[in-house]
Amino acid sequence: MRRNIVAGNWKMNKSFAEADDLINSIAETLKEYDTTDVDVIVCPPYPYLELVSDVSEDADFFVGAQNVAKFDNGAYTGEISSSMLKGMGVDYCIVGHSERRKYFNETNKDVSEKIDKLLKEDITPIMCVGESLEEREGGNHFEVIRNQVQEGLFHLSADDMQRCIIAYEPVWAIGTGKTATKEQAQEIHAFIRKLIEEKYSDDVAQEVSILYGGSCNPQNARELFSMEDVDGGLIGGASLKAKDFIQIACSF
Repeated sequence: MRRNIVAGNWKMNKSFAEADDLINSIAETLKEYDTTDVDVIVCPPYPYLELVSDVSEDADFFVGAQNVAKFDNGAYTGEISSSMLKGMGVDYCIVGHSERRKYFNETNKDVSEKIDKLLKEDITPIMCVGESLEEREGGNHFEVIRNQVQEGLFHLSADDMQRCIIAYEPVWAIGTGKTATKEQAQEIHAFIRKLIEEKYSDDVAQEVSILYGGSCNPQNARELFSMEDVDGGLIGGASLKAKDFIQIACSF
């Protein structure tokens, strides 16, 4: 059965010294809480992956990257391959984040190719989907989500599909302080799960964890996570404060 998951996306934040303090604070704070029912994942910037991986060896969290190349190796200056991530002890990797789609013009095809590279190295993809405010207000949000899910994931076998995680992040709620209501989140999460069921089976759909991302914090996490198809969160700003992040992880 699918797991509850809380993943922290640090984005492009923190100096090395600050990252060192934060990850050690997260490790220490975790000891104060019972996180048996949730998988905690920390996704720092690339330069801090080894630091976070080292700390994770004696702590109860997993390590995730924020992006991966769609290439195996070669003359791609600045890119990081899935095999490089695997060699650094990375367990998970975010792909298709709205910021990657917006600022770096990543397409659904790019996301699909990156997922293939990650699965080849036995790294779990966390694929992000979500609509803009304009798309929601125009009534196109279901179609946007459908296309992102189908074009990003539905080339996979049933077994590989079950190895993936999906994160629904309404773009209008990222870093804005706005949050989807628990009903809005549940509606989209249920829609995504239904898409998976129609493509594969109910058994497969019930194995895929679907996370909510978008201004999730210690005050609203419990309400959001109480919904039937919300299996946790992809946390941005709140993941930069150890106690807030762990409180969110303990909101099930």
